[in-house]
Parts: sequence; structure tokens; C-alpha cells
Amino acid sequence: MISKQQFENELELIIANAIREDVGDGDHTSLSCIPQNATGKAKLLVKDEGIIAGVEFAKQVFAYVDKDLEVVTFIQDGEKVKYGDVVFLVHGKSQSILMAERLVLNAMQRMSAIATKTAFFAALLAGTKTKVLDTRKTTPGIRAIEKWAVKIGGGVNHRFALYDMLMIKDNHIDFAGGISAAIIKAKKYLIEKKLDLKIIVEARSLEEIQEILSNSGVHRILIDNFNYEDTLKAVALIGDTCFTESSGGINEKTIRKYADCGVDFISSGALTHAVSNLDLSLKAV
Repeated sequence: MISKQQFENELELIIANAIREDVGDGDHTSLSCIPQNATGKAKLLVKDEGIIAGVEFAKQVFAYVDKDLEVVTFIQDGEKVKYGDVVFLVHGKSQSILMAERLVLNAMQRMSAIATKTAFFAALLAGTKTKVLDTRKTTPGIRAIEKWAVKIGGGVNHRFALYDMLMIKDNHIDFAGGISAAIIKAKKYLIEKKLDLKIIVEARSLEEIQEILSNSGVHRILIDNFNYEDTLKAVALIGDTCFTESSGGINEKTIRKYADCGVDFISSGALTHAVSNLDLSLKAV
């Protein structure tokens, strides 16, 4: 994953771009009917059940819009919420609260949905060594907050982007001329560019796993679209040579059986691309 500073930079970009998109040259509705110095309070009201996420992000949004806005938090990121709960109160200029409202709600509703689904998947893995991973199947432009939500829900972040890990998948293998050729070229590239990046290689069969294992320097093998029986064989074949990851259409009905095969990780794009927003609202009080 990227560094903490890189991650913070991503968050700043998300906020700046979202405010640019939503506010433009001004919130003319608020500017026209609310006095500039009028102050007020608003509460973040839960109208659903799940895991709340995005509280800390909301604070960053409020601070970006108006550093004088004050937030009093009652429920922290990662806690369970139910209908009627109040997550926080924000106090300050009414115009500022309204300017930040839509970004706060859009982000928190999305993040809470992701955290809720991740927590559900993580609970299904309880008692095993397996961790659930996210993927790059995220919403363009807001990957940082979606991956943050996965962590809040108890999941583990996979690579952030194309630049922080080498993941040699089926198309790379075919374009490069085979598994060994791709791995050799990848390791040479890392040496030439003086990069310290981990290498993951996707396997489509037990034979491909054997070829991957004949090469050194692989951090994790992606056991892609294997059935249970072959996953068990793959885990036994790999042993302690490197980490293992299962992927490919794994859902809430099958995730536990793949975990019981002994893999270290299970990746699921559904954590971020197949969720329904948690119902939240920001109400004046």
C-alpha cells in the first residue's frame, strides 16, 4: 500500500475536487437566503442499520470548507449503528454546513455501506487465518475513501494502484510470453528501476502454480477461479513458500469454504462495487 502521506494527499484531492464539482462559484441558494454570519447546528442522523464509516473524513471535509466549524462526535468509525442514532453534531456558520452537507453524506453513505459489507464478510471468516482483501474495482476518483472504509470494516487493503505492487495476471503472462518470462522480466525491471515492490502472480491451474514456484521472488500466488478441491491442492503445493490468495466470484455463500482450504487471503471486488448506500441524513437542529 501507499504511504500515509500519499494517502492523505489522495484525501485532499478528493475533497478539493468534490467541492469544486458541487459548489463551483458558490452555493447560490444558501447565499441568497441565509445571512453570511448566521450560525446553526446539524446532526448526522442514521436511518438504517450497519457499520458507520467516514466520521473522520467528514471532519476533514468540514475543516476544508470552514476551519471554524466544530464537530462533536458521539459514535466513532467502525461502530455499529441503528435507526435513530446520532453520529455527530456540527456547529458553525449555516452557509458552511450546507456547503459541506452533500459531500459528507455522499461519502459517509458509501463508506458505511462498504464497511458494513466488509464486516459481514470478515465475520464469516472468524476462526480462520484468512483475511478479506479489497481490489482495484473501486469508483474512479474516490478510491482512497473506499479502501479506507474496507479497513474500518475489518478488511485488508490490497495494492492501492498500479504503481505500488506488481501483479502479474493472465493478460500480462500471455503478452509477456509465459509465466517464467513475465516473472524474470518483472524482477529485472525492479532492479533496474531500484524499486522495492512485491510481486503477485496469478495462476489458472495447478501446473501454472508449479511453474510459479520454480521462480524465486514471488510474494503471493493468486489462486484464481479454482474449485475447492483444487484450492486445497494448491495450498498444499505452495506450503510456506509464499502467501496465498483466492479470488474469482467468491461470495457470502462460498467464502468460508475457501477460507477452510487454508488460503491466507480472499479478495472480493464486491466489497466496493456491489453495495447499497447506508441511509443517512444531515438535519438542522
